[in-house]
Amino acid sequence: MAGSNFVDYVKIFCRSGKGGAGSTHFHRDNRTTKGGPDGGDGGRGGHIILRGNKDFWTLIHLKYARHIFAGDGGSGGSSRSFGKDGEDKIIEVPCGTVAYDGETGEFLAEITEDGQSVILVKGGRGGLGNWHFRTATNQAPRFAQPGEPRIERSIILELKVLADVGLVGFPNVGKSTLLSVLSAAKPEIADYPFTTLVPNLGIVSYRDYKSFCMADIPGIIEGASEGKGLGLRFLRHIERNSILLFLVPADSDDIAKEYQILRQELALYNPELVDKHHILAISKSDMLDEELMEHMRAELPQDVRTVFISSVSGMGLTELKDILWEEINNPDNQVAQTFTHRDLDITRVEREEDEFEDDGGETECIVGTDEDDWDDISDLYDVGWDSPKNLKKNKEKR
Repeated sequence: MAGSNFVDYVKIFCRSGKGGAGSTHFHRDNRTTKGGPDGGDGGRGGHIILRGNKDFWTLIHLKYARHIFAGDGGSGGSSRSFGKDGEDKIIEVPCGTVAYDGETGEFLAEITEDGQSVILVKGGRGGLGNWHFRTATNQAPRFAQPGEPRIERSIILELKVLADVGLVGFPNVGKSTLLSVLSAAKPEIADYPFTTLVPNLGIVSYRDYKSFCMADIPGIIEGASEGKGLGLRFLRHIERNSILLFLVPADSDDIAKEYQILRQELALYNPELVDKHHILAISKSDMLDEELMEHMRAELPQDVRTVFISSVSGMGLTELKDILWEEINNPDNQVAQTFTHRDLDITRVEREEDEFEDDGGETECIVGTDEDDWDDISDLYDVGWDSPKNLKKNKEKR
């Protein structure tokens, strides 16, 4: 996956369709000159629907198509004919996509499975035809109910990579090298910090044709939860990993301290990440002898499984895969289906490539045209969706 093609954040503008107006038609045929009301109901407006697709790996297809408009519902017809429903607009997104309100940052929905669908913005309901308003004292109602208006909303979509194992560590500790050795992935590898700027996924082969997915997350530094380094941009990708593999190089001044700093940054970002199962791997261990490794093992944290590895010589990689496979299949380490998502802090989400002009209006606003001017008649006859009678009726249903 090319770095320039990986888009994990996008802000889109959605507008649902308005409901069709009810018909004020009266029955007419060659034998009936003045028949009763037979106006049909209007069709509902189109929804904006978010749907998971396993064939998508990035949100780049939405980066250049940020305005999503659903179709309007058709007006009702004669003979109590219903109007046509507006066309729904389906937004295909990769699994692991989370939707937030673009104005308030409120969490809306999460897509975790292929084919899973969520309605982001509902279309307006169609208005009732005059047939519904006939009474003993008003047998020829010459009015009908208008359709509900369109709804406009800004939506923020964030992709959180779904992987079994997430690599966590400071820059230049060998995360990309380990991924390239264990899988067929080809991440960029260099001897300078922050070589990895986007997450990389790789499929790690195991015994008997089994495999698991590993994600290389860009390096974390102290203060990342406050915006230092790459900041919060990629910390969200760790949330959906079953196992966190911490990498600390053998030539580090204080391995235990670096491990605690990484845990602290994750806890500051999301306290639930601390509850995930952790494995500590000491990379670049080919420079150590058995005596030194035993001495270092005694000083390492005792509450986490530790393995010494070397991506260059292959030392400890088989043992590492055995440990990872064992932990992945442990039921206690499965990713919870009801993962708690925090609301998005809009003030901290600053992406120049995703800014687009906004008129500064309310989150939900009505878009009307000249043909909607006659809707004021609903106030006179108390048939509008927001009329006191219908509001009371909806309240009683609840």
